[in-house]
Amino acid sequence: MSHHFANLIVPPYDHQFPRVPYRPYLKKQFSSAYDTFLEIIHHVNQRLRGALKWDTVNWCLLNSCPACFYKLDDEPTLRFEWLVSIDGNNSLKRWDSTIYGTTAQSDSRTARSDYWIHASNVDKFQDEVNSRQTDTKSDDDWHDEPTDTNLPGAFSCVNWWRNAGPETRKKMFAVFEESGIFITSCQHHFILLTCDMIQSGKLSKYPLAIIDNLLTVYGRNGGCAYDIGCTFSKTLTNSTLSPRMHSLGFRMMVGVFHGHAHNQRCQLDWHPMYILGTGHTEGEGCEHIFSASNELARSTRHANHFHRHQAIEEHFAFWDANKYAALTELETIKAELHLSDDDFLGFFDQEHVYLDSLKQPAPRDQLSIHYVVVLDELAERSLLSVDERWVICGEEYNHLKEEAALSKYCAALDELECLVVMRLFKLLKLSLSGTGYKLCQQISKALQRRSEAICNAINWYNTQATSLIPPRPKIMWKDIADYTFLGKFDLLPAHCEATTKYFKLCRAREEIIQLNIEIRQLQTAIHNEAFEMSAIINDLVNADPLLASKLKHQWHSQAAINAVHIYQLDQIETV
Repeated sequence: MSHHFANLIVPPYDHQFPRVPYRPYLKKQFSSAYDTFLEIIHHVNQRLRGALKWDTVNWCLLNSCPACFYKLDDEPTLRFEWLVSIDGNNSLKRWDSTIYGTTAQSDSRTARSDYWIHASNVDKFQDEVNSRQTDTKSDDDWHDEPTDTNLPGAFSCVNWWRNAGPETRKKMFAVFEESGIFITSCQHHFILLTCDMIQSGKLSKYPLAIIDNLLTVYGRNGGCAYDIGCTFSKTLTNSTLSPRMHSLGFRMMVGVFHGHAHNQRCQLDWHPMYILGTGHTEGEGCEHIFSASNELARSTRHANHFHRHQAIEEHFAFWDANKYAALTELETIKAELHLSDDDFLGFFDQEHVYLDSLKQPAPRDQLSIHYVVVLDELAERSLLSVDERWVICGEEYNHLKEEAALSKYCAALDELECLVVMRLFKLLKLSLSGTGYKLCQQISKALQRRSEAICNAINWYNTQATSLIPPRPKIMWKDIADYTFLGKFDLLPAHCEATTKYFKLCRAREEIIQLNIEIRQLQTAIHNEAFEMSAIINDLVNADPLLASKLKHQWHSQAAINAVHIYQLDQIETV
């Protein structure tokens, strides 16, 4: 990562400041300076955490998401007191330096955040799966998950996932010291825990270690979504965690996105839609996190052990801060775009009208359009020798000519959209969306070379777009290549994203009990935090003025975010 930062600080060429050629020592100097800066910030934060009494065991797990975990007295009893999702990702790998024929530089520094579960705590569960046939160093995703036709809904799901992995991927883990991360997140997408996957895929010891921590900290009535939650539940039942799992009422399930890849019999038992008490939970928080963390791949691949953890910790800290600021983001989007609830309903109606207009026109209109096309062809060939019912360039002729042009344009747009979406799904399937590292670029170039169909579709679209009155904007290959995930392939991304959030909120109103609890928890957490922070700052003014000044500065930013949340929560109460 320091290499990229070092390149950024080299100024562009101008007459006053000539461009300085990049030198390797710049990377070392910047890396050392950046490490020193983060070390200072870490020590200051440690002192602040001590003053705030935030340095107790499991404090971060118990306070990361106030909407989920700030429990109050006399709350209604819920089927699930806490809901999380777990999953692993292979983007944040780190090469084993021995493959270069070199010895790794020793670095005694270790991870400094509360996100990490130590490898020794993970390895306690490495022998939990008795049916493992192969060495764990070469196992791929789900290879230690047994299949059992006696388990409801699991009779073929894991085989589908397991067989989807190419043999080359199953043998690649030996070249990586760490082959990825395994994480858990709450239903508001705050990151709770993570551990390194070491020279392996998603072995059972990783989710078992995470669930062990979750059960210890959160206790009763928990739910956990996992892409193979159906079969992993059998592993969990056969593990040493089974007695605690059953006594605490813990329940596995499958996320809504991955759930549709499971057979229907499985979905009836494990999909959140069919599980009482899950409300609007999607169970795919990890996928949201990975879509952003994939960007770190280029900076972790060749880093040492400490700097890889450092980059991941910094990213996760910013992610959680952004998630806290976005807890009430729909109202913020509405204010920024000057939208109301009626506008969302209008967008919904407009989309209905547009999609209905894409249906085949009435037979008479089809014949009329075809008639105009034939007239044009005959006129071009100077073969028109019959009495004309419609005059070329006449009013009716011009109207249908525009309809014919629009029909061709819509057909070209549909074809282009279909090809682009197919390309995006292929990228998503290969887990390349948003990764940004060299392999992604190489495969993108290969896809571009093989994308003759898309190029032809672009040319056809541009021809039809310019024939309309007024003409539509042209599209270039670069515009298509910039679409790295489906969310960007949209005419009105801001409005569409906000509209999606609005309808999600409509569905969330169905779980009114859960929302009322979360609103009370967040309001109370903000209210109590303000009183506690004010008291601690007053105490520090005399005891440690410098630390008090730093805490005031941090609290000023936090209080501004809290003020937005309180305003939005007050608005919700008036509904």
